[in-house]
Amino acid sequence: MSLKAGIVGLPNVGKSTLFNAITKQNILAANYPFATIEPNVGVVVVPDERLDKLTEIYHPARTIPTAYEFTDIAGLVKGASVGEGLGNKFLSHIREVDAIVEVVRCFEDGNIIHVENNIDPVRDVEIINVELSLADLEIINSRIDKIKKKAETNRDKEALGEYEILKKAKEALEKGTALRRVDFTKDEKLYLKSFNLLTMKPIIYLANVMEGELPFDNKYVKQLIEYAQNEEARVIKISAKMEADLSDLCEADKKEMLASIGVLESGLDLLIKATYDLLGLETYFTAGQDEVRAWTYKKGMNAKECAGIIHSDFEKGFIKAEIMSYQDLVTYGTELKVKEAGKTRLEGKDYLMQDGDICYFRFNV
Repeated sequence: MSLKAGIVGLPNVGKSTLFNAITKQNILAANYPFATIEPNVGVVVVPDERLDKLTEIYHPARTIPTAYEFTDIAGLVKGASVGEGLGNKFLSHIREVDAIVEVVRCFEDGNIIHVENNIDPVRDVEIINVELSLADLEIINSRIDKIKKKAETNRDKEALGEYEILKKAKEALEKGTALRRVDFTKDEKLYLKSFNLLTMKPIIYLANVMEGELPFDNKYVKQLIEYAQNEEARVIKISAKMEADLSDLCEADKKEMLASIGVLESGLDLLIKATYDLLGLETYFTAGQDEVRAWTYKKGMNAKECAGIIHSDFEKGFIKAEIMSYQDLVTYGTELKVKEAGKTRLEGKDYLMQDGDICYFRFNV
């Protein structure tokens, strides 16, 4: 299951610096099947210490982490929803991602011009959010125009139901409320999913600060956090410049550089973990002497569905899943000892996968 996030932001907020750092980090994932998909997409590994431990236990020929794709989306300007600047390109690309990562400038630097001439993170966020809302509103209004007569005049039951959902979305957008914050029912969300609406996508704000400001919140970060709290969104602090420097270092040197400024984890790693949580994603593993690999799945998926993430044949011919937990393996040290302790189990197709499960799928096609 591929995880995709779109990096958005106004010009000169540090978006390109961050993306360049991400692209360079692909070098660190040389054993991953792919590194760069296309010029505007970068792939980084999802940090997971459990994978290192499994590699230590199995000594596999190769270790493959699960990956995270970042799409560098064209810079946004006012009027993007009506095609200003690269607006149409921006909006079409952002519809393809799972989550929006909005880079917000929270630093002062007289050498870097701000497109709006001064630093105001809340204003910058609202410029983008308004454009996303207007783009969604255009889609909603267009659909309403097509079915309104059928719903109101012909009293078509299906059209009436659709019309009510669209009206609910329209009213929210006109009030400036992102659709992800509207209390839609499960069926309503399923219906709206087909429109790939921008404000339905979860969002994380990246406060781009100077390297020395990472250990504390400056006034601009505090403003952004207050705004995000009202949206029930998360803010991650990051120094795009420092991420670029980190991308050239080995893991040990990275940790040393972060420790030198009082930071335990890079902003990029924090972002990946936060997005994982936001999207309700978890990880299971397959492990053996040939390969140790991490697989991303959606929380609530069953064993049969998770088998299909590896290959469709695994799902079609699913028989059983032989499972042990990561923690049990660490506790007992080897697969054999886990089995001797009675901690290995066979699960059927309806078993709900748990984060950290180590699986061997039995199937027959």
